[in-house]
Amino acid sequence: MKIKIFLFFIMFLFPFQTYCQETQPVCLLVTQLQEPSVLSSQKEISKLINLSKKSGIKVIFMQIYRANKAWFPSKIADANPYYVCFKNFSGNPFNLLIEQAHAKGIKVYAWLNLLSLNNNYNAPILKKYGVGVLTRNLKEKKKVSDYKIDSQYFLEPGDLRVRKELVSVVEEVLQSYPELDGILFDYIRYPDVHPDYGYTKINMERFRNRTGLQNIDKDSLAWKNWKRKQVTELLEILVKKARMIRPGIQVGATGCAPYVRAYYEAYQDWPSWIHDNLVDFVFLMSYPNEVQEFNKNIQDAKKRVGDFKKIYIGVPAYKLVHLVEVFRQELQAAKASEAGGCGIFHYASLLENPDFTKILKESKGVQVSKNRPVNRSDF
Repeated sequence: MKIKIFLFFIMFLFPFQTYCQETQPVCLLVTQLQEPSVLSSQKEISKLINLSKKSGIKVIFMQIYRANKAWFPSKIADANPYYVCFKNFSGNPFNLLIEQAHAKGIKVYAWLNLLSLNNNYNAPILKKYGVGVLTRNLKEKKKVSDYKIDSQYFLEPGDLRVRKELVSVVEEVLQSYPELDGILFDYIRYPDVHPDYGYTKINMERFRNRTGLQNIDKDSLAWKNWKRKQVTELLEILVKKARMIRPGIQVGATGCAPYVRAYYEAYQDWPSWIHDNLVDFVFLMSYPNEVQEFNKNIQDAKKRVGDFKKIYIGVPAYKLVHLVEVFRQELQAAKASEAGGCGIFHYASLLENPDFTKILKESKGVQVSKNRPVNRSDF
């Protein structure tokens, strides 16, 4: 009884502690675009793990699939990048990274860029099915490059062949790496540059069969809702496969910000993914280089999601290499937002500007109160 009374008075005298939010995990996205690749040598893996540990990084999102290229032993995608890295190791490079990260208390997620082929016109999926799997507008197409959107090729989410291929990729990843902590699905969307796409033969046939509408009006609600449904259905299929193979694995998907861009241009309804418990979290790609706009995106997301712990806020280090103070303030805002975590995009930017690493070290372990403003001195 005396102990209970003592604890009551402690809470009464020091209420701040009862409102103290545990520090969100800081995540680091690692791309395959940097040279040398992290998976190219033991030296690069050790460098990443050591920097992450010193900087308080709790989760590494390692890109192992992009543009239909694989940094794992795939039989479906182009696995040449994997074998180039493999020759420098006595085992699977990504397995070694996972083992060494876990030894330091760092989780590892596989980061998969799914619907974008970037500039890879030699992608195995194109060789297998042809350009019919690429989403398109109604303009005449005379050559493969005519299908490019914003300098890249995009697969059609409403094409059942695309879905089959991507599900198989997810299956390969999870079977190859049973120790993975999670998986992040990226590029689950339509292109958001002049968003008049989806006019592939299979997608239009499925629309007509499902809706009974024979004429496709680009401005009709039925067509827009159909495209939004294709994006969500693809994600549902991928998540189902992931959880069937690994029931306890954490599953996330990236979402565009602001929401108006996601919903009306990329045809992502990511708040519904959270409301329907489709994913464990949405990684919000909030990448403005102005603090005011960054905060605006956070507030907009808060209005649309009941449980903000299921949102991770992306911080665009790649845009802020020469704007260190903006990086500091955006990181501070992300940590103070009560989101489930924040993610630094990306690792190469930390190598380019060591000041970012210093800021992360300073912020490591900081707790943010819910009942008072955050001051610069917190960091």
